Amino acid sequence: MEYHSNSNSSLTHLEETKKKPLTLSNGGEYLPESASNGNTPIMVVVTTEPGSGSDKKGIVPNGAGPGYPERETWTRQMDFIMSCIGFAVGLGNVWRFPYLCYKNGGGVFLIPYLLIVFAGGIPIFFLEIALGQFMKAGSINVWNIAPLFKGLGYASMVIVFFCNTYYIMVLAWGLYYLIKSFNPILPWSTCDNEWNTPNCIESFHPEDCKNGSLANVTISGNMTCAELAKAQSPIVEFWENKVLSITSGLDEPGHIKWEMLLCLIAVWLLVYFCVWKGVKSTGKIVYFTAIFPSLVLIILLVRGVTLPGAYDGIMYYISPDWSKLGEAQVWIDAGTQIFFSYAIGLGALTALGSYNRFNNDCHKDAFILAAINSGTSFFAGFVVFSILGFMAAEQGVDISLVAESGPGLAFIAYPKAVTLLPVSPLWAALFFFMLLLLGLDSQFVGVEGFVTGILDLFPGKYQHRYKREIAVAICCSLCCIIDLSMVTEGGMYVFQLFDYYSASGMTLLWQAFWECVVVAWVYGADRFMDDIARMIGYRPFFWIKWCWLFVTPCVCMGIFLFHLINYKPLTYNNEYVYPWWGEVIGWCLALSSMLCIPVSFLYRLCRAKGTFKEVRDAKNN
Repeated sequence: MEYHSNSNSSLTHLEETKKKPLTLSNGGEYLPESASNGNTPIMVVVTTEPGSGSDKKGIVPNGAGPGYPERETWTRQMDFIMSCIGFAVGLGNVWRFPYLCYKNGGGVFLIPYLLIVFAGGIPIFFLEIALGQFMKAGSINVWNIAPLFKGLGYASMVIVFFCNTYYIMVLAWGLYYLIKSFNPILPWSTCDNEWNTPNCIESFHPEDCKNGSLANVTISGNMTCAELAKAQSPIVEFWENKVLSITSGLDEPGHIKWEMLLCLIAVWLLVYFCVWKGVKSTGKIVYFTAIFPSLVLIILLVRGVTLPGAYDGIMYYISPDWSKLGEAQVWIDAGTQIFFSYAIGLGALTALGSYNRFNNDCHKDAFILAAINSGTSFFAGFVVFSILGFMAAEQGVDISLVAESGPGLAFIAYPKAVTLLPVSPLWAALFFFMLLLLGLDSQFVGVEGFVTGILDLFPGKYQHRYKREIAVAICCSLCCIIDLSMVTEGGMYVFQLFDYYSASGMTLLWQAFWECVVVAWVYGADRFMDDIARMIGYRPFFWIKWCWLFVTPCVCMGIFLFHLINYKPLTYNNEYVYPWWGEVIGWCLALSSMLCIPVSFLYRLCRAKGTFKEVRDAKNN
């Protein structure tokens, strides 16, 4: 799919974007008439095969280009909705948003959060879905609307590949904890296991040692306050000594943890057999993986609010601190969280949208999905902090001492909380099963988006009966091989490198910035709004176009520059500082996607025949 130009220079692709017919993914063309007379542009469809059917608006929506097979579509539109919910509503909604909310002023955090949702989150979320639905192609071929910027597609593929690679480790850990939850006594609740150290202590109230004169007085068992300062809970030792067996640094990979390797293989096999047949099967599976975690969250909330200390925890979560609005970090955290939780810049939303019917109302879907995503994040906060409030009350400490984010919440704070509940194995199994499902549907769609982008690169003559199954197998196998570095004793250091650099806030913001620039300024915001109107029957809200043109690029670049200026070297547990060569590896991961855009642009520019003078002459003519 490319623009058809009479010029010898591919530079005219950029200059004549608003003049030349665009070849659709189905092989047809639409020819925007000159807007000088004020009339709405007209779409002319040219079918590539005699007798091929068209949609009710005269569009041939299926296929990825001339010679491609008819493109698969969702059996029901609800399959698309559930897949998007499953992908976008993931672990970040449960373990990152609640922490950011309490950290950044409680209820006040919703003000910058909602402002950036409408200024940046929804516009780009809608852009990616609409672009996929219009072009009927994956994350690479959709950028045939502006061939010089096709590097955007390759960049998103690199990001989602890295994301698929390291994200599944959380699922492997979750599966391991789920299996261990079926013991009558949770293995992380006691200090009499082989992985425990002499510093392990099951219960300790720190207020007993607030008086400095008690430093050498025995408080708990045979340990003094001075010794208790170095003590660790059994859950921390289970996580670090049993699950991770963590070494002293990145330069000590250690041995492969065979239990974790088996969990990793099991999860990858599950992902493969859920994705290998395409959206027809994946669309059915996500009904369970997307809905059941919500039911578990409701059950956990009902249980949580009945516990002592739950009210204090919830009030700690939502109590407003208006002074926080003046801090730049609060606004940066809000923006970063939105780009993470909305799964923007990964190309998977584009792939999901490409399986929609051409006339699907993706504008309405974008708002529904955004409301569900943000609503789930806020709701999850009540679940998490009701449990943390109970945990703080039981331990006699302030809630700030037990509130954590990321893996610390999932594998340390919550497992500790369930040990304090009656019938703790039941609640542990319920929580980790929910965690596993939250991650699985995100992983399903991430792999689907990557495979869709790859398969769209191959023309129809390379079709093979089992091409999709083979492509999914290669993708899963390659990721699993890379994951071997993360199931070693030093694997957590590798995992953090991927998490901090490869799919970080900077890479997603960079991607989102260029997506807006290319669609709004290269292809044309008005032209794309007309395209959307042809699909859904009406023009989207006018502010969407202004966001694409001005607001969203400024928001993305502002947060990107803030991250760059305030960059801090990666550490583990705020103690271990990564070596210089570790940071170099991290930046290579980040730049491997970010450089796709300028490198691809320059490559196509240098390969073009002709000169800039020809482009100028073409414009004048």
